[in-house]
Amino acid sequence: MEGPPPQHTVKNIDEYLEHLSKGVFQAGISWRVVDAKWPTIKAAFHKFHVERVARMTDREIDTLAKDERVIRSRPKIAAVVHNAGEILALERTEGFKKHLRSFDEYEDLAKDLKKRFKFVGDSGVYHFLWTVKQPVPEWHAWAKAHGLNWGEKAAKPRRRAKRPTAR
Repeated sequence: MEGPPPQHTVKNIDEYLEHLSKGVFQAGISWRVVDAKWPTIKAAFHKFHVERVARMTDREIDTLAKDERVIRSRPKIAAVVHNAGEILALERTEGFKKHLRSFDEYEDLAKDLKKRFKFVGDSGVYHFLWTVKQPVPEWHAWAKAHGLNWGEKAAKPRRRAKRPTAR
């Protein structure tokens, strides 16, 4: 992917779940793999309809974990179901969008989201908030503050040890 990921104007909580879930599946996996499987992942998760996903049973999770059309990581699949429940709970108490806007500082919001959601770390929160057009810090400064110095020259490779020569 060249440049930043696309941003989306989110219309409902189902779309929030979809964008959050994409980050869950991308953790530790090439974004190309996730993009290639996304249509079937979306279908498997009932188009990310929050109420339906939140009601998914362990049996449904186990079935998806064996389905070759999706990324077969049971922990990630279970995380999406958990995250749907968290979004639904926030929606019912104060409104999910309102919750996102209730924080004055990015780091406070990021800490809250990482605590609530599973399989969502520093990069996942940043990616999610960026894609749903929430305020985020400038990328390079944020990345450096979080120890992600991408784009800088890599450290010099180690010198190979010399093999002992036969006498």
